[in-house]
Amino acid sequence: MNTSKMKTGSRMSFVGVLFTSAVLLLLSSNGAFVVAADGEGEAATDGADAAAATATEGKDEDMTNRKLAREAPKDDFDVKSHFDWGTYYDPKSIFCGEYDCYGILGFDFESFNNEKPTTKIITKRYRSLSRHWHPDKSKHKDAKNRFVKIARAYEVLTKDDTRKEYDMLRYNQEAYYKKYGSNVMFTFAPKSDTMVVLCFVLLLINGFAYFAQYNKWNKVCERLSKAATEDWNPSQGGTSESKELREQAIEIMNGVKETEKSLNGEKKVLTNGNTKKKAMKLTNKEKKQQLDEELRPIITKLAFEVEDFGAGFHKPTWKDLVILKLAVFPYHFLFLAAWQLKYWMRRIQKKDLSEDEQNVLTERAVGKVIWEFASDKEKEVMVGRELWKLSKFKEWNEEREFAKLSKSEQKQYKAMMKHQKANKQN
Repeated sequence: MNTSKMKTGSRMSFVGVLFTSAVLLLLSSNGAFVVAADGEGEAATDGADAAAATATEGKDEDMTNRKLAREAPKDDFDVKSHFDWGTYYDPKSIFCGEYDCYGILGFDFESFNNEKPTTKIITKRYRSLSRHWHPDKSKHKDAKNRFVKIARAYEVLTKDDTRKEYDMLRYNQEAYYKKYGSNVMFTFAPKSDTMVVLCFVLLLINGFAYFAQYNKWNKVCERLSKAATEDWNPSQGGTSESKELREQAIEIMNGVKETEKSLNGEKKVLTNGNTKKKAMKLTNKEKKQQLDEELRPIITKLAFEVEDFGAGFHKPTWKDLVILKLAVFPYHFLFLAAWQLKYWMRRIQKKDLSEDEQNVLTERAVGKVIWEFASDKEKEVMVGRELWKLSKFKEWNEEREFAKLSKSEQKQYKAMMKHQKANKQN
């Protein structure tokens, strides 16, 4: 009994010792771990504090040595007052048409220098403008068109390839021609009917020819009427036609007066329509002026009744149509060429001038107008003087100029020529 109790007691004491030893071991290990952990924590904290202090010191040193950062420019772009879109040569509308893509978004290409707007800035401008000009928000009549142009400018400038090409072609129109065509400056109107255009041109030409011919004839009528009314002498430009016209007008006026005299019985009708006593008080100059005034309407009427003065001075008719002249032109040209060829052949053969050749050469020398207005006798005299020769033509022309001078001027001219001849002989 005692022995078993002793074994049991010894076992109990052994278990208690083991338990006590285990507890003490556990407590000793936990204490070391805590001490170690505390040591490591303190070391880590000390290292972090040192690193932070070092970083702070470096940062402070960098901030003191580094220059102040450049402030970002403020964009004072006003969407509401932006209407100047600039210009750009783009007739094919490859980019933004006649407007500058940069100008549409409010940028000035000439002020870029080395700093061009970034895609971010371009996008910001685009959003501001698109919101302002959106057709649903803006009541402006061009809102829709502007909105489309703004979107197109944004599309061009936000793509690297199109923006690069756009910048390159800005000052190189030749490259634009080569890539997009050299005929971009021209636009073709719808095709017109050729016959309509041809008829219009012919009508216009004929109208001009009619007016020119009428003006040509009218001037001759006015000049002839003035020469006959004022009774010009050859020195003033009077001609045999003006003299004849004045005499014809006087005969008509006298016939009218005779008729009035017969109707009024014994009452005498004078040129001026006044009494003889009053007529005697007028000077010769006044009488001539009154006669000229009475003859003026008669002479004017007679002058404008002459439809053809010759030498092409005639009232326009259907024969003056340009289309007819063009039709007969080949005939006249061939006829003249044949005559000229025949004339040269006769000169080569050294034959005498025929009567036809003499007339043609004389007409060429004096001019068509003088030849046409000359009478048959005057033409015969001019042909007889061989005016196609230069020396004889000069002599004839001097005589004509001398005949135009007044009597006093003719005397002076003769005295001058006589004096020059005497000086040559001496």
